[in-house]
Amino acid sequence: MDSPTDDDWTIPEETHLGRVALRVGDLEPMTAFYRDVIGLSVLDRNGTTATLGTGWTPLLELTADPDAAGRARTEAGLFHTAFRVPSRAALGDALERIRNRWELDGASDHDVSEALYLDDPEGNGVEVYRDRPRETWSTVGDDRVHMVTEPLDFEGVAAAATGEERAPADTDVGHVHLEVASLEAFERFYIAAFGFDLRATYPDARFVAAGGYHHHVGANTWSGRTEPAGDGRGLDWFEVVVSDDALRRELRDRLPANLESTIENGFAVADPDGIEIRVVDGS
Repeated sequence: MDSPTDDDWTIPEETHLGRVALRVGDLEPMTAFYRDVIGLSVLDRNGTTATLGTGWTPLLELTADPDAAGRARTEAGLFHTAFRVPSRAALGDALERIRNRWELDGASDHDVSEALYLDDPEGNGVEVYRDRPRETWSTVGDDRVHMVTEPLDFEGVAAAATGEERAPADTDVGHVHLEVASLEAFERFYIAAFGFDLRATYPDARFVAAGGYHHHVGANTWSGRTEPAGDGRGLDWFEVVVSDDALRRELRDRLPANLESTIENGFAVADPDGIEIRVVDGS
């Protein structure tokens, strides 16, 4: 079996993200935000949990924990959850909903994508974005993707809107971006052990992915986090979907020191900051 330091191990190219789970203080306004502003549908709801997604696909799990404190400023955790929409029209619809019902915090053209940024009612970062066609992406250095941060063409995005109230059925979680204590530890875990490819490097930030994507997981140290993720409000866990049974077992064997538990359709591990990752079968 490969060791976690083997250079030839890479995670399967079909790997992608599944659900993101948040612990929340007040379930009702959080559910309303992701339904009415982001455009997700409520797929299931009980007294303490809401599952939201598109079509029949769950993308977000909200679990109420009214006694949970907010995340301390020193703790690692979520920078943003990034919901990927399939078209500029869908991004225009998201922009319209945000302008009408919430507050936009920022927007950028990253060359590979166009993105909108905002915070949910409890301060969790949210990105809504659409990718440009992959054949238009530029590369730099060792076949890494070229990403920039330039002003968004607001007029063009707004003009593409159709007035749709719901996010399209093929919306997904394109990536998660984390605030971490150490980029070196992030690289050892997500690249050397987990098998993601390093796709972009910037001062105090790293972006990794499978299958040549621009990034499935981002990390930064911009705010100087020094403590592991706690059990307060914010990110609870996120899913990495690896549908090949043999490769999922091989990955599990590579991460024994980080293994937390077996779950129904896979296993859970903790990254160096104590953030739980659920490696699951998406079939």
